[in-house]
Amino acid sequence: MYNNAVNSGVWSYVEPKSLTPTWVHFDKRFGTPACSTGGFPLLRRGSLSNYVLIAQDDLNTLGFRTGGLDGIFGIATQNAVINYQRSRGLTADGIVGCNTWRSLQEDVVGTGPTSTTIN
Repeated sequence: MYNNAVNSGVWSYVEPKSLTPTWVHFDKRFGTPACSTGGFPLLRRGSLSNYVLIAQDDLNTLGFRTGGLDGIFGIATQNAVINYQRSRGLTADGIVGCNTWRSLQEDVVGTGPTSTTIN
């Protein structure tokens, strides 16, 4: 996964694995928020960003496989989003917008480290 993050173009610099913390914190958000009250930006197929990594990590943590953590919103991530949305009664459009972000963030609270957590 480390090489995928480096090669995706999402990061301009990635620390060596030995120095990378389990949780990476993003202090300054960029892009237009998906919700009028703020939050992460809307994501769809073709999106490339650290926010895609967050969505992928959330989805994988909840059992919806994205094919890895690479920051690239491809077909596997889109399918995971659609399956997640269907499971929660959300509009299954494959787009991570306001309602999907809210649901994902609420669902992952308290889950702790999982098989997708990079140590």
